[in-house]
Amino acid sequence: MTGYTGGSFAIPHFAHYNFFRLCKEHCDYLVVSLNTDEFIKEYKGKSPEFSYSQRFEILSKCPYIDKIIPNVGGADSKPAILSVNPDIIIIGSDWLDKDYCKQMGFTSQWLTDHNISLLYVPHTDGISATLIRRKLNL
Repeated sequence: MTGYTGGSFAIPHFAHYNFFRLCKEHCDYLVVSLNTDEFIKEYKGKSPEFSYSQRFEILSKCPYIDKIIPNVGGADSKPAILSVNPDIIIIGSDWLDKDYCKQMGFTSQWLTDHNISLLYVPHTDGISATLIRRKLNL
């Protein structure tokens, strides 16, 4: 079973590794779609602390990730998702209060049409890029 997840992972940290571990528990092969620097700047209004190549290098050391691809569609994640053809998209439970499908540019019907399940895994509390930025006064 192929799993897919994506994100910026602007400051890779322990919670990301924990998230990838939880993802891997639900699939045999995990693909991470990594947001480009250009998309992050457009979406968040500022460049990430680490460049795409630096984030790629850091995440490539994670034993739970089998492959990293660029999120070529930006706000529209469908091209990256379809390039993987996953059985399951795995996201953190911090998205439960948000409209994940709308954010990613697809509908629940689109998932059904492509035989893709959506799974939420527990979010690791107490650490985030936002908290790290605050502690470092970034």
